[in-house]
Amino acid sequence: MQVRAVKSIGLVIVVALLSAVFAQSAQDLTISSFNADFTAMAALKSLAAQGTGKIGVLLPETTTSARYTSFDEPYLKKAFEAAGLANDQYIITNAQGSESSQLTQAQADIAQGATVLVVDPISSGVGASIESYAKSRGVPVIDYDRLTLGGSRDYYVSFDNVEVGKLIGQGMIDCLSAWNVQKPNLLIMRGAPTDNNATLFAQGYDSVLQPYFTSGQYVKVGEPAGTWDPSVARTTFEEQYTAHSNINAVVTPNDANANAVISYLKTLNVPAKTFPTTGQDASLTGLQNVLSGYQCGTVYKPIYLEAQATAALAIFLRANQTPPAALVNGTTKDSQANIDVPSVLMKPIWVTPANMAATVVKDNFVDPAKLCAGNMAQQCQAAGIKN
Repeated sequence: MQVRAVKSIGLVIVVALLSAVFAQSAQDLTISSFNADFTAMAALKSLAAQGTGKIGVLLPETTTSARYTSFDEPYLKKAFEAAGLANDQYIITNAQGSESSQLTQAQADIAQGATVLVVDPISSGVGASIESYAKSRGVPVIDYDRLTLGGSRDYYVSFDNVEVGKLIGQGMIDCLSAWNVQKPNLLIMRGAPTDNNATLFAQGYDSVLQPYFTSGQYVKVGEPAGTWDPSVARTTFEEQYTAHSNINAVVTPNDANANAVISYLKTLNVPAKTFPTTGQDASLTGLQNVLSGYQCGTVYKPIYLEAQATAALAIFLRANQTPPAALVNGTTKDSQANIDVPSVLMKPIWVTPANMAATVVKDNFVDPAKLCAGNMAQQCQAAGIKN
């Protein structure tokens, strides 16, 4: 009996030591811990076992971006499950562009036992309503990918959007040189003014480009009102180009707007590698424009990293634990509430033909068979991409 008791005590000690190791590993997490194999999530199993309630994830729509169904939802599921959560311990919904649906989904999640909410708000208005409702019920909220202006969330997880803008600005500088554009006359286009991310992107590329405008190396021809609607972007560019025929480069804040500009340039028979544009999102069309020499590059944001960081943060909150400072590695200004929001900020990547194979293709973010279809085969071969 004494031997059995000793063995039982020993087992308890081993379990306790293992729990301590897991807890210590969880506290050691940084933004650099996450990878394409999701192996870092195992460090959170002890915290997942300690936590109570469900994690509710509120995604915004599928109309303007397929990322939410193609990447965010499956990656979030994979992250939760790799951390030890059962599929009945999290809820993932998509509001399909309806603000009233997103608020209703948030309320339903809390009614079903959610003790943490993750929200990618359709707008700051509905985001603030969700966060107010959650706060009144003691439920912490994480803003995911998009900051709720005037909100009351506890944390924000996204890519460093000022850095996204800096990559766009530096990409333009490099491209103007590589494509030998003489006397650069730049049109600066922005995203929608209602989107705080667009403001942060602009802050980034403005900071990089302003010295060139100040010195007179570049000329800023115009800076029209921003939009995320490609048809509006095309109309805006046509108007600007008609009024200022000296424009020979455009800072475009995403691939969709860049493609709108490129489509118009092609109607004018503008040759490749003569008229730089920029972008982000690493969309299929954007990557093809990069390969074919109509776009300088695109910013790639590996969503599997963002999903893991968000899942990790949510698991800490679900266990009523303070996340490690090395994970919450920055702050983001909520300009409406005038507060700095504790943030997990991931690092974006500038993608060109030189590193496309080693980034978006390697990560299975894009299907090489689609990327290299038709007349793109030669460009893919030159970039070392195999389909």
